[in-house]
Amino acid sequence: MPNIHLTTFIAAPIERVFDLSRNLTIYKVLMQGRKEKFSSGAASNLMNHGETITFHAKHFGKTRLVTTRVTDLKKPLSFVQEQVKGDLLHFKHEHHFKAVENGTILIDMIDFEGPRDVIGKVMGRLYLKHYLEKYLSKRNILIQQYAETEKWRAVLS
Repeated sequence: MPNIHLTTFIAAPIERVFDLSRNLTIYKVLMQGRKEKFSSGAASNLMNHGETITFHAKHFGKTRLVTTRVTDLKKPLSFVQEQVKGDLLHFKHEHHFKAVENGTILIDMIDFEGPRDVIGKVMGRLYLKHYLEKYLSKRNILIQQYAETEKWRAVLS
């Protein structure tokens, strides 16, 4: 099963980084100009335990839907999103946060498995892993840009 591990330092307090990581406005900004969108079952602009988010992305001529649910949340230390519906056999994204003297270390761990067929397994290992790594890296840079400047006030107030 492919997995991804990304560690990012952000010069901001843990609570701010935690809330920006589950902030739906960040997702909207990240998806601007892409052939992707999402719909949310969240009651507020912050994803909470039990809430869902559905990602819509067009890959290989087909619209793919993946719905994840926040299955665990320990504020401000971690939260977990797991696929409850979608094309993948398995998808689990763990978000961990560690306060350090001058900021926060954000640790993302993703385990996933592509569709059952041979093409799905190959695509999962080659395409999907690269796609998720790139997406995650862009997401963390965006969180960093908001957290380390005054931009965070516009989305967390």
